Amino acid sequence: MATRDQKKRIPLFPLVSLLCFASIFFVLSFSRRPFLSRQTSQLKPNLISHPTPPSGSCNYTQGSWIYDPNWRSERYDGTCKEIFKGWNCIASNKSNAREILKWRWQPKGCDLPPFDPVWFLETYRDTNIGFVGDSLNRNMFVSLFCALKRVSSEVKKWRPAGADRGFTFLHYNLTIAYHRTNLLARYGSWSANANGGELESLGYKEGYRVDMDIPDGTWANAPSFHDILIFNTGHWWWAPSKFDPVTSPMLFFERGQPVIPPLTPDVGLDKVLKYMILFVEKNMHPGGLKFFRTQSPRHFEGGDWDQGGSCLRLKPLLPEQVEELFSIKNNGTNVESRLVNQHLFKAIEGSNFHILDITHMTEFRADAHPSTAGGKRHDDCMHWCLPGITDTWNDLFIMHLNSIKVRN
Repeated sequence: MATRDQKKRIPLFPLVSLLCFASIFFVLSFSRRPFLSRQTSQLKPNLISHPTPPSGSCNYTQGSWIYDPNWRSERYDGTCKEIFKGWNCIASNKSNAREILKWRWQPKGCDLPPFDPVWFLETYRDTNIGFVGDSLNRNMFVSLFCALKRVSSEVKKWRPAGADRGFTFLHYNLTIAYHRTNLLARYGSWSANANGGELESLGYKEGYRVDMDIPDGTWANAPSFHDILIFNTGHWWWAPSKFDPVTSPMLFFERGQPVIPPLTPDVGLDKVLKYMILFVEKNMHPGGLKFFRTQSPRHFEGGDWDQGGSCLRLKPLLPEQVEELFSIKNNGTNVESRLVNQHLFKAIEGSNFHILDITHMTEFRADAHPSTAGGKRHDDCMHWCLPGITDTWNDLFIMHLNSIKVRN
């Protein structure tokens, strides 16, 4: 028979059992939540939430650069090993390398916050993202990689077919890759045939054959592999050092035959864009997203890259200085960017491509190139310091990406 004291203790057993069960359930539930490392939570403590997508009232391409000495936009630093030596302005001791990061883009009527790399990795699990284009797209690719690498170190080098570089973030099964191509279309050296032909009869002896309707092999398989693609082209189309109109001209071919009379590069660009856009739309799997980034502006002053041109400014340009350097009517050294965009906008019209317009916001940033710190014989006023302006390109890209995701 139970004593009086034992009778008093008996009702406590169910309560204790219930408390133990609740404790075990709480521990198990908490252990299943996504784990954020201490380093990650310190990097972006207030951005573990869904970024606000662009609204119809906001124009992200129009705005101004605001100097903010307290702006914490440095999501990675010069220790990221993927940064090409010539773009690592911090390691190269460029005088304003850290000042570059204290300017933030303020669009009219809204804000463009830095994207949260942890949120991005979680949201875009099991996704393949490809950058297709010249070294300016590699600039953007490296920026994204370094930001993601800082918060997720489980990375494996892996290149999809044709890619120049590629990485998979193992915990998220997210792959990003860079497919190098200068013209988008396939091209290679051409020499006159001893048996003669239409081009030979017009006096052409050598040059570069550009097959307008055939994609470069470096990215031909990219549309069927990647879920998201970001394209660019432009700089090489106005590169006389490579495609000299007299000694080494572009010679355009269509369906395997030379186009007679020969086309000028600007007309060739229109045709290549038309063919490549059709190719991507035909071969991209359903639901895939396609972006075309607008032209990245150069900032050579006092001459072009091979004429002693330089970019020594330490602050962004003023609006009137931008127009002086880039307006088409002035036919300045750097007019290329707006000319290329005219061709691009025309080609994209009516397609399923989204435009990533970074040109105007970037025209201001004459201060953000490697310049003499690039390690070349001439100033590098074309590529961008990393960390730097291409981080803002990725902020804009991911903002658009999230907006499309929300709409769908």
